Amino acid sequence: MDEHRNEYLDAKLSFENFVDELLSSLKLIDPSLDMLIAKDCTFRINRDVRFSKNKNPYKNNMSAYFNQNGKKGIGAGYYFHLEPNKCFIACGIWMPENEELKKIRQEIDYNIGELKSLMKKTEFKKQFENGLAESDKLIRPPKGYEEDNEAIEFLKLKSFIVQKNISDDLLLSKDVKKNILAIMKAGKSLVEFINRGLI
Repeated sequence: MDEHRNEYLDAKLSFENFVDELLSSLKLIDPSLDMLIAKDCTFRINRDVRFSKNKNPYKNNMSAYFNQNGKKGIGAGYYFHLEPNKCFIACGIWMPENEELKKIRQEIDYNIGELKSLMKKTEFKKQFENGLAESDKLIRPPKGYEEDNEAIEFLKLKSFIVQKNISDDLLLSKDVKKNILAIMKAGKSLVEFINRGLI
């Protein structure tokens, strides 16, 4: 790191400037982010290695999370991951704590029709054709719910995320910000649905 510190600092500044531009435009789409500045959203390059088998001290990516309460805030938001050949946008909430998870499941149980409807919208389906990611999912129904519940496949989820990969070519194009914002805009209804359940 010491040998490449100046390169890293240049890249960090460039990323923060891009995040600042992105945030300014994203606020027009989602006014709940109005109080944020880029510093509230960007993550450090240092990794937390305390409980990880991977003891590398630094990440191989830069990232930002746009949540109304900042990057460490509780609730759903918009995530931008920058890494060669592994760039993506995600909208929603990843692995919420137990209390928040119960509230989200209740919101889904009460309003499954609304959730299904927003996921059928043309722009949502265009950007997130695979729907909610199912990598974090229970095998059995969560406590308090039955297998025949209309929403059971959603209720089994432990994360509520939609994701869109971004090619390096798109990232380097002049329309990159426009394309990223279109993806985040498509995910706004899911973010709002989740956050409403956490109030």
